[in-house]
Amino acid sequence: MNTQKIKWRIIVTVLVFSLLAAVYIGISYFYTTHFFPRTSVSGRDVGGYSLQQLKDEITDEIHSYVLTIHPRKGQEEKLYGNDIGLEPLWEGQMDSLLNKQNAFSWPAEIFRKKELKGNLLVSYDADRLDFLVEGLLCMDEKNQTAPKDADVVFQDKTGLFEVSPCVMGTKIDKEQMYVAVALAIGGLQESLSLEESGVYVNPEVYEDDGRLKEAAEKMNDFAKAEITFEMGKKTQVLDVNTFKDWIKLNKKLNPVIDKEKVAGYVSALADTCNTCYSKKKLKTSYGVTVEIEDSHYGWKVDCEKEKKQIVSEIRAGKAVTREPEYLMTANSHGKNDYGDSYVEINLTAQHLFLYKKGKLILDTDFVSGNLAKNHATPTGAYGITYTQKGATLRGEDYETPVDYWMPFAGNVGMHDASWRSRFGGNIYKYAGSHGCVNLPSDAAKKIFANVGKNYPVLVYELAGSEKMKPKKKK
Repeated sequence: MNTQKIKWRIIVTVLVFSLLAAVYIGISYFYTTHFFPRTSVSGRDVGGYSLQQLKDEITDEIHSYVLTIHPRKGQEEKLYGNDIGLEPLWEGQMDSLLNKQNAFSWPAEIFRKKELKGNLLVSYDADRLDFLVEGLLCMDEKNQTAPKDADVVFQDKTGLFEVSPCVMGTKIDKEQMYVAVALAIGGLQESLSLEESGVYVNPEVYEDDGRLKEAAEKMNDFAKAEITFEMGKKTQVLDVNTFKDWIKLNKKLNPVIDKEKVAGYVSALADTCNTCYSKKKLKTSYGVTVEIEDSHYGWKVDCEKEKKQIVSEIRAGKAVTREPEYLMTANSHGKNDYGDSYVEINLTAQHLFLYKKGKLILDTDFVSGNLAKNHATPTGAYGITYTQKGATLRGEDYETPVDYWMPFAGNVGMHDASWRSRFGGNIYKYAGSHGCVNLPSDAAKKIFANVGKNYPVLVYELAGSEKMKPKKKK
């Protein structure tokens, strides 16, 4: 090989290596300002992009950014980046990612797929965003429906208590909404599902809760209850059609009976039954009908006892027939609750009549309370409180033993008065009792034998009757 050829080979080799070195250096320099091919940043392809190109493209995209909001119900709504002054906030992140790239390793790197991690930060007018979010249709309370827990309700068609599904509703938790929108915009999401982002106020109880099925079974046992109230010839039925709304679930999903609604029913029941404070009309033994206003006799429902009894019987789920629970009872549920057995006391005539099952058993004169000393016997309708044989009556200025004691108005009652030789007339006006009805001993004994606790006593005044003769009742 001659010297000349060797020289040319050396020159060519040097030139080739110089060219390759120049190309290598040139490409290396290129990749000091551009990303390697097949490179992505947080899922975005940035291969071959210069830093400025990437920033310009992202800035353009941000300026045209739109967030589409998808509510649970209703139309979708949009928030525009321009409306909130949305701008990229670089803070050197892209520069840092590019600077970490080894430009001189490009021969190996250009064939590798690389995913770089970087969060693009943005800035915007937070107050403006809050204002726009507040103005969304889905944020208007008029367009929202509250969630409703699954429940157990009575179905009229089936006559049973059944599990009712929950209602999801569209009520939005405002604070959660602001957070969800801010996160979506911060991540430059194009779409925001309010369902998936958890901004809705959801029910706390769903229909698949096993406790609801158990509660429905218990409530259907309650539904079997039927209470038939007997009030003389009248009856009133309490069944599930009335009490279905009384049964609710508590926080532990156990069925409970609403005591206030039971109380309301009992109060209405008492209104139909109670007669103890109502005026009494009496066709007197003189043929004249009087009205007795002060009434302490009649039917009176024991509301507290009745409420407890109703709750107990509903829980038992059985059919029962009974009278209401009474605190006070009377002779009849008819027109006159005292019926046809009663003591009639005419203070004006100072005469008493004892009726039993419609028959006149006895009538007698008596002496009532001393008017001159303001000890007048009270008028009114009463029931005998109790009867006692051999009692001592005591007061501030007296202590008197009697054989037959039948109180009906506190310390006022009927009793024998063996110390009196005369009865009736005007004796009561100046020499009457301390308020009691003083009777001849034989009359007191007979009355005592025919009356008992709660026997009606009807006391009245009838002008002019002191001159009347009693008439036989028909």
